[in-house]
Amino acid sequence: MIITDTHTHLYLDHFKDDRDQVIQNAIEKGVEYMLIPNIDSGSVKGMLDICDRYPKNCFPMMGLHPTDVKENYKDEIANIEKWLSKRKFVAIGEIGMDLYWDKTFYKEQEYCFRYQIDLAKEHHLPIVIHSRESINEIFNILESIPELPKGVFHCFSGTLEEAYRAIDMGFYLGIGGVITFKKSNLANVGKKIGINHLLLETDAPFLTPAPFRGKRNESAYTYYVAEKIAELKEISIEEVANQTTKNAKDLFKF
Repeated sequence: MIITDTHTHLYLDHFKDDRDQVIQNAIEKGVEYMLIPNIDSGSVKGMLDICDRYPKNCFPMMGLHPTDVKENYKDEIANIEKWLSKRKFVAIGEIGMDLYWDKTFYKEQEYCFRYQIDLAKEHHLPIVIHSRESINEIFNILESIPELPKGVFHCFSGTLEEAYRAIDMGFYLGIGGVITFKKSNLANVGKKIGINHLLLETDAPFLTPAPFRGKRNESAYTYYVAEKIAELKEISIEEVANQTTKNAKDLFKF
């Protein structure tokens, strides 16, 4: 059984004291592959250091997170283009729009999202979409772009109708720890959407699944996301792990 965590921020300071142990914990729990999204120019070195240290397990993405779209967004975009010309990445991510924290840079967020989709098309890479409080805006943008790249709605938290809409556009749904929460509407999505449309993720160190809520999330806990989906679908955890890893490899080509 091989599990893939398609979204984990291992370079953050939350892991500064035990990063290697966290990665070993994941591997021992069956989480053999960990995909690492970028945030901005300041996170690149830490991300690449991890991927160079664990080249068979950790794989980097390149992108500008929407909450980090600020006055210097053009410099950040230029930095992304520089890195894309220097080495291999498995995706453009994480990108998108976030209207939860701050709408000050709404137009700039949209510009950067569109620009990075164009970069994904140019470099033949999938996109990893962050869509907090912005899923309708995201859909409207995607529907206006011809020949969309493939990708995933990271940390999907929408309705069943929105899930089908994303799938119809050619996207996977990234399912994380929220599906284990008692009041989560994701259980319905996890139960009804085919396993061939799902990816597993943690968004570590955030959104820790039960039974560890309130503690730091880590990639090993992808196991509990797989376990919950297996329970909802009444299939084995091995089937969930193997199919979602196949989905991840088909999308990200690692």
